[in-house]
Parts: sequence; C-alpha cells; structure tokens
Amino acid sequence: VQLQASGGGLVQAGGSLRLSCAASGRTFSGYVMGWFRQAPGKEREFVAGISESGRRTYYADSVKGRFTISRDNAKDQVYLQMNSLKPEDTAVYYCAADTSYPPRRSATYWGQGTQVTVSS
Repeated sequence: VQLQASGGGLVQAGGSLRLSCAASGRTFSGYVMGWFRQAPGKEREFVAGISESGRRTYYADSVKGRFTISRDNAKDQVYLQMNSLKPEDTAVYYCAADTSYPPRRSATYWGQGTQVTVSS
C-alpha cells in the first residue's frame, strides 16, 4: 500500500485542521488505518486508529474528544479531523496501514508525513 498524507499546516491554538491520507496499490478496506505523530526529540506516538470497516475507533488519551478519525473505503482515504488544537499537538503526522487493531508503531505501511504546527 502506498500512502500519501496531506492537509498539515500552521494554525493558532484552538483552531482546526483536517488531515487526509490517500491510499493506493492494495485493497484499502482490508487494512486497519491509523495516525501517528512525532515531535522533535520525541518518539513516534499513536494518535488514532480505525478498523477496516470504520465501525471501531481508538484514540490516545491526549487527543480524545478533540480529534476524530474516519475513513471512506470507496475513495481509499482516511481522515483526521483535529479540533481545539494545542501547541503540544505540533508534530509531523503520519498515516499508517496495519493488519492489527489498533494499529501499532510497527505498522506495515507508512506515508511520508505532514507537518502540523500549532502556535500559541
């Protein structure tokens, strides 16, 4: 699976962004999808995951209630709606495709990352 993330940018604290990840190459609906992020000097961390059908979602405590993951299997896309953004959300965000739910840091396929910067 090839993954292409987009939608990052610079936003003020309290603002919103929507990340998209387009998949190609294999059957998208057969994979668990997830978003991870990595801030400078920190390890990559899990943000959100969604099951193959989209019926199950799972979030890191730090983003629960603010971020929403969704997918459109007809369009081979997964999304991350980020609301009430905080400066600590600043990171490079990666989408990933995995065979395990929730998705792991050892996920099988990774996109190239998109930068999200939240100013205070």
